[in-house]
Amino acid sequence: MSLDQKPVPAQPSAGSGDTASDGSVTDDGGTVADDGSTVTGDGGTAPGGGDGVQGTPPAPWDVRQAGPWTHRDLAANGARFHIAELGEGPLVLLVHGWPEYWWAWRHQLTALAEAGYRAVALDLRGIGGSDRTPRGYDPGNLALDITGVIRSLGENRAHLVGHASGGTLSWVAAVMRPSVIQSLTVVSAAHPRDLRRALLTDRRQMAAFEHILGFQRPWIPERRLVADDAALVGRYLDAWTGRNQLDRAAVAAYREAIRIPSTAHCSIEPYRWLLRSMARPDGIQFARRMKKPITAPTLHIQGAADPVLLSHTALGGGEYVAAPYRWRLMPGIGHFPHEEAPEQFTAELLDWIGRHKD
Repeated sequence: MSLDQKPVPAQPSAGSGDTASDGSVTDDGGTVADDGSTVTGDGGTAPGGGDGVQGTPPAPWDVRQAGPWTHRDLAANGARFHIAELGEGPLVLLVHGWPEYWWAWRHQLTALAEAGYRAVALDLRGIGGSDRTPRGYDPGNLALDITGVIRSLGENRAHLVGHASGGTLSWVAAVMRPSVIQSLTVVSAAHPRDLRRALLTDRRQMAAFEHILGFQRPWIPERRLVADDAALVGRYLDAWTGRNQLDRAAVAAYREAIRIPSTAHCSIEPYRWLLRSMARPDGIQFARRMKKPITAPTLHIQGAADPVLLSHTALGGGEYVAAPYRWRLMPGIGHFPHEEAPEQFTAELLDWIGRHKD
């Protein structure tokens, strides 16, 4: 199967839902979405009716795309998380941004495994095949999800790679649990203090975050995101890329993923916290905590043509890193360097983590 092949329905799983001794969850379980439908553990929605052919219900769309990787669930930080895993060796944990899920790292999963690493792509809380909990979408808790998954994988340390909102959480994880992060690679994500400053003082960055401002309204954003088969998500993806557009199969997959019940709501809750907390004690305390220097060697990759996170907002993250720091600006690349230029991006990543294996 080619890496960009369209998703295929998963086979039904069986089991009791018990948690294994290594922290993995042994079946798909399920949670009830706020619209009353059942969200299966693999991210699909349980069929609710027939398709008109001998009463057989249609198979749900599934986030667990087939490939050389394996899929499983892990228990961490009070929730269940879906991962795709490939290879053996030092752990590299890949954390997606919005509006993507683990599939965003399909190119890097295979390249890292071939290079001798254990590559794991995570679905964040509320997205893909992971649990959609009613709360827990502040950056501190989401960062503890990431470090908890590292522990549940049986590892003490990992090379952490995060894109966009996943990159923001990677900055936070490196501050909160420095002993767990062997190296840090942040993609299309400013340091949280730089982002906070830009959203308070920089009109250009505020305008670039227009969609984030729109997310602050109740209910309406969720409905707009899933309307017309998530056409708005497709428009965002096209508008946010540079000269190399995302392939149509990937865009179709991301549009399907956002339509899984409760995903639209859960996936934008961190952005609501971001803006609403700025004047609250919890947001001010978080900003102060992020002054702590990062001790992990840090690679900071930014697309020069990124219309969402402007390059001058991202520039300067090295101020908070008390370790080797490398800034890489990729000309002509938009918000998704790992997908727009996967070979160039992966070469940078492999070089960086190879320098910091020990």
